[in-house]
Amino acid sequence: MYQFLGDNTLVALFGLASGILLGLAARLGRFCTMGAIEDMLYGGSSLRMRMWILAIGVAVMGTFALSGAGMMETERSFYLSIQWMPLASILGGLMFGYGMALAGNCGYGCIARLGGGDFRAFVIVVVMGISAYVVLHGPLAYLRNWAFMQQDVTGLPPGLVHLLSSQTGLPLAPLGIAIGALITLGALSSRDLISAPKSIFWACIVGLAITGGWAGSYWVATTGFTAMPVVSHSFSAPVGETLLYFMTASARAPSFAVGSVAGVATGAFIGSLIKGHFRWEACEDPRELRRQMTGAAIMGAGAVLAMGCTVGQGLSAFSVLAYSAPVTFLAIVAGAALGLRQLIEGFQPAE
Repeated sequence: MYQFLGDNTLVALFGLASGILLGLAARLGRFCTMGAIEDMLYGGSSLRMRMWILAIGVAVMGTFALSGAGMMETERSFYLSIQWMPLASILGGLMFGYGMALAGNCGYGCIARLGGGDFRAFVIVVVMGISAYVVLHGPLAYLRNWAFMQQDVTGLPPGLVHLLSSQTGLPLAPLGIAIGALITLGALSSRDLISAPKSIFWACIVGLAITGGWAGSYWVATTGFTAMPVVSHSFSAPVGETLLYFMTASARAPSFAVGSVAGVATGAFIGSLIKGHFRWEACEDPRELRRQMTGAAIMGAGAVLAMGCTVGQGLSAFSVLAYSAPVTFLAIVAGAALGLRQLIEGFQPAE
């Protein structure tokens, strides 16, 4: 297989295949972070938030099952290979959540909307990707490095399971699977979710897509001939990487990130056709577009500071039980709540 495809193409195909599952889940299963937060805060429903929690539980169990089978080394993931910076997680998460509220969706959700023909989402995706790269590798990288210099881990990885294992002497995989099972049972304790088998199905698909990302990238990294990072899905800096690839493909190899972004868009396109929801849409209000572009720029910068987005930290980092995951995810929810409150009160008439 390597002889015909090469390591880079192969890992991109793994990203594409698991990304398609994520795109289908967004369109057919209504799996969406922004929608889950809105439903919880203003819709009186926790169903979609419980879907997210269920996806986390499945991803945790799947990832540590891979670890127990020798098909994944969690310590090689980005989230456990660098030192955790709590302030960066909180500040970046708040920025990302606030920008997400202004833009109307996160990077993953916007790629899914783009797959359904929404040109507003295209603008948001492009602005977010550029913003992320400006902070990651562009002029603002100097400021980011000064304030939040990333340093490799030299001791115990910054993960909950690794801490528990060091304290108890128990092996990593069973501990991780047990914690994932507890998260899963917590999500399934709701009658609303139990009575919605479709929601359970798509939440499980999302968790398995994250697991599949780890499995595919680890397999290529350990059996191929090219040095590869062990990654799973995220949609902030990878969007910028995908934009660069589309502009310089003749001089740049594809990557898991490129396949992942393309996969979500493809899956969302297929899902929108199945549902009959595909239609071209554009923004008719310049003020709305300005707000969405501002939110996208804040999202991109915040995701780089937090080292992940709703999917990167909220699912992929959670799947290896990194310290940063719950802190960043709660900060994203808080930032989104602040942004939504501002938007809603802004539409209320003055007394």
